[in-house]
Amino acid sequence: MMLIAGAGGFLGTCGRFLINRWATCAFQGGLPMGTFIVNVIGCFLVGALFGLMERGNMLSATQSLLFITGFCGGFTTFSTFANEMWMMVSKGDWGTFTLYLAASILCGILAVWSGRALFR
Repeated sequence: MMLIAGAGGFLGTCGRFLINRWATCAFQGGLPMGTFIVNVIGCFLVGALFGLMERGNMLSATQSLLFITGFCGGFTTFSTFANEMWMMVSKGDWGTFTLYLAASILCGILAVWSGRALFR
């Protein structure tokens, strides 16, 4: 079981790496868009996967381990998000901090809701 979660984590981590590389080239400015994009996508995926589970066991325990624990655990970057928030505060960049915090929470919650609603 640990290897299944680890395989999912490997794929999630690779996906996070690639999206962050792309976002670094595609977006300029103070917001860490790679982390933002990954967290919103990850929230949507978690919502969708839990929605599938609630829909009548459309996701097996092994699939849950692979996709939710493994992939989403390796893909999402809350620890990176928290560190980036701390860096903004330490620089006194309260405007960017406030915008990024509010947008991340709001979009994350909306993405989970959307993912769950899609499979209800």
